[in-house]
Amino acid sequence: MTSKPTNVCLVTGAARGIGLATARLFLENGWCVALIDNNPDTLRETEKTVPADKALCIECDVSDPDQVQRSIDRTAAHFGRLDGLVNNAGIADFGPIAQTGLNVWQEIMATNLTGPFLTVQAAVPVMSRSGGGAVVNIASISGHRASTLRVAYGTSKAGVIHLTKQQAAEYGNQGVRVNCICPGPVDTEMAKKVHDAAIRQSYHDAIPLNRYGEEHEIAEAIYFLVSDKASFINGQVLSVDGGFESTGIGLPDLRAKQGNA
Repeated sequence: MTSKPTNVCLVTGAARGIGLATARLFLENGWCVALIDNNPDTLRETEKTVPADKALCIECDVSDPDQVQRSIDRTAAHFGRLDGLVNNAGIADFGPIAQTGLNVWQEIMATNLTGPFLTVQAAVPVMSRSGGGAVVNIASISGHRASTLRVAYGTSKAGVIHLTKQQAAEYGNQGVRVNCICPGPVDTEMAKKVHDAAIRQSYHDAIPLNRYGEEHEIAEAIYFLVSDKASFINGQVLSVDGGFESTGIGLPDLRAKQGNA
């Protein structure tokens, strides 16, 4: 009796934050993982913390088609297959529309939207050779709801949501499922640096669970959608946000009254 081959997942933006939490969860569940990131220093530090026999760290800019293809090819050559892809790499720049330069717009679109287009395009043929696979694109609640100061970021994430549906419609016939996760506010290192106490309180007031998400909570949703337990889920958008997207405005005064009732 032959043993089942070890599944392989490639995670972009994997050197820190949600990407690293996701890579670690796959490793903990027995997968081999290719960790892709464009920051060589952070990637080298991450490489020291993951098992060398199960993890492969690759420096790659996901907006560059040649680098993406080389990363997919290297992963396939190293592990022999590819079963999962998590498109987590993303960048942001916050400012008024009038002050958002074309260079900023193009850079954000190249990473956040073109990146998932290129990686899926390169990965599907490899997945198909192994019998299929699953992709999870990471968008954002900013792709659902407009907000001030994030025209490029929000628009790019809205594009990722629709790109997911396009990919799911076409690649489902090849045995590759494509779904999308939209995280709400998450306690990443970046959020801790830029969200002051007032911003955090505003989010708490608007989120029914009254807190930020944790990186591992996003990773758990990603892992589920890649796993065989989600084998008939395709083309779906899942908001992992404590209820923020579905609720509308927060009503802190009414919440306080309810708590005192």
